[in-house]
Amino acid sequence: MKPVTKLIHHPYQAPGDFASPQQAVYKASTVFFNNVDDMRQRQWLDKSGYTYGLHGTPSTFTLEERLCELEGAKHCVLLPSGLAALAQVNFALLSAGDEILLPDNVYGPLKTLAEGELARFGVTHQFYDPMDPHDLSTRMSDKTKLVWLEAPGSVTLEFPDLPRLVELCRAKGVPCALDNTWGAGLAFQPFHLPSTTPGESLGVDISVHALTKYPSGGGDVLMGSVTTCEDDMARKLKLSHMRMGFGVAGNDVELVLRSLPSMALRYRAQDLNCRELAAWCLQQQAFAQVLHPAVVTSPGHDHWRQLCASDELSEGPVHSGGLAASLLSLKFQPQITPAQVDAFCNALQLFKLGYSWAGPISLVVPYKLKEMRKHAPSQLLEGGFVRLSLGLEDPADLQSDLAQALSVALAQG
Repeated sequence: MKPVTKLIHHPYQAPGDFASPQQAVYKASTVFFNNVDDMRQRQWLDKSGYTYGLHGTPSTFTLEERLCELEGAKHCVLLPSGLAALAQVNFALLSAGDEILLPDNVYGPLKTLAEGELARFGVTHQFYDPMDPHDLSTRMSDKTKLVWLEAPGSVTLEFPDLPRLVELCRAKGVPCALDNTWGAGLAFQPFHLPSTTPGESLGVDISVHALTKYPSGGGDVLMGSVTTCEDDMARKLKLSHMRMGFGVAGNDVELVLRSLPSMALRYRAQDLNCRELAAWCLQQQAFAQVLHPAVVTSPGHDHWRQLCASDELSEGPVHSGGLAASLLSLKFQPQITPAQVDAFCNALQLFKLGYSWAGPISLVVPYKLKEMRKHAPSQLLEGGFVRLSLGLEDPADLQSDLAQALSVALAQG
């Protein structure tokens, strides 16, 4: 055998009794089989074997099982982004002639997916008011095959009565899927929600998680997951996942696995930063509304407290119990012009202009809500609007940055 061939087919196998804090990284397209019978008999759907890189490696199987533990699920598939995970659910469950219901404060790209590809494929959609369970109930029909839920709503952070919305879906026999990126499996368990019926469990059928956010935590990974407790639902998702050729990179899996052990610590630290800044913002006359589920005056605060916090009522305008993530949205007073809002964002030094959230660096994004919503939210006042994502900087430094940016913006009035 020539040396070049020996380099490729070298017989050495490292001993297998190696253990360390981090998981080994397996990267593969091709997977070797022992013989033809082995090739024909191996199964990947139940994680009993490996057949091809797209269908699982030890690295992806390990991450999937840990995410099931995090969210209280039984089955998981990984996708190359959070949006791909949302799309996967729709493609796996819907057919031409079906209808989906979306909350009016739905994640923007899911809305455009419904208006684009799903509409072209013959799937219709309606928007419902997530703060009005009756509105959801009246919109469900025999055509409704999937209801999407968000808690809290995208950007504006209204917190719905999530258990009630799930109960309505159950009563109508319609599957419901939750974008659980904000809760992350930490603020509440999507498959184990409180039920009004004693002795009965209540949970969503599907949870979608943008692993880009808290599980990664570094602002350097794109990945998503879909989890479920239902065997039949999992089979539909896995087979659709296979047919569409979705896969994730081994090095990205490594980064998420490395970050998971610190996820709860980061989530809580960013949550505390967020509440401290929310309390400061409530004292600033430039802001007409401070939107954050733990803020007592924020829409849906009571629903958040019932689901995510203890029964104890804390003193002050910001509830200190439970978990409430790292997002904070601000409504400016009506007299503050759009140019001043832009000047505020441009003047920030520590807060960087950028999408996404849950990374170490604080972010800011201005939004035009009238272009994002089908209906004007009655719970929101008029005025300019920005969303802050709190990172891991010292909250005193972040407060100083907001203060100087406000001074710059107001001086332009």
